[in-house]
Amino acid sequence: MQPDSGAIRFAERVMHGVGEDGTRDEIVIWIERRAGAVWAVGRAINPSQRNAKAPRRDDFVFEGYELGDALEAANDALSDDLLISTRDGVNEDVQPFTEEELLKPLERWFFGHNP
Repeated sequence: MQPDSGAIRFAERVMHGVGEDGTRDEIVIWIERRAGAVWAVGRAINPSQRNAKAPRRDDFVFEGYELGDALEAANDALSDDLLISTRDGVNEDVQPFTEEELLKPLERWFFGHNP
């Protein structure tokens, strides 16, 4: 799944769950940086099965200027999905998002390098 035009995906987590029909779902949660110093957190189910690769507007669970708020939103979404997946019998060890993993690519991007 490609980020929005002009957005750069800085971190991503992939996990699995069980869909309403009993099939295995892929859940992708990501943090991206957009023009205007905006952080965004997205969450999509089975994005590889979509016709359009770009995220939809309703995929986003957070948009704002504070990195800490983006981390909180991303980790809340991740925790919720992990809890539900565990209840459904899918146990995965998916690490939370960290500030450090976002600051390194942010610094590279700020100085004109690819994140």
